[in-house]
Amino acid sequence: MNIIIRPENNEDVNEIYHVVQKAFENADYSDHDEHHLVNRLRLSANYIPELSLVAEYEAEIVGHILFTEIKVGNQTLIALAPVAVLPEMQSKSIGKQLIIEGHKIAARLGYKGSIVLGHEKYYPKFGYKKASQYGIEAPFEVSDDNFMALELIDAGLSDVHGVVEYAKEFFEK
Repeated sequence: MNIIIRPENNEDVNEIYHVVQKAFENADYSDHDEHHLVNRLRLSANYIPELSLVAEYEAEIVGHILFTEIKVGNQTLIALAPVAVLPEMQSKSIGKQLIIEGHKIAARLGYKGSIVLGHEKYYPKFGYKKASQYGIEAPFEVSDDNFMALELIDAGLSDVHGVVEYAKEFFEK
């Protein structure tokens, strides 16, 4: 299966909205607002155009991932949220390819670490560990197992401690 991962462009916005909406439509751990969240974050000061990526298969967008800037103490990191793949295209490593490519680009851009609130069995495959191990805390009540951090460069989180400050758009509806 030939999947192309590339940055989103202006023509992709409606298709991304549809992909994200479909991906989370029947998700158990979701507020079903992720498609609106992506649109809000795209207009945010925390938006990083190079880290809004799409996965294309046969010239159709089948997946999307978004990383946005966050603050932890005086450090700027990124948050992975959301990653979405059309239901009929899930379990084909598309999400994995989006995550890996996003991490590579983020490291090239100079980001030291990534935070994710996600499934404790999925994200450790990419090197994510409990954020608490780095002294990084969520700004809301969440299971320690589901709030994770990843060093994008060696010892990237050694001097990062504190509560994550997400873009305000995460908390708007």
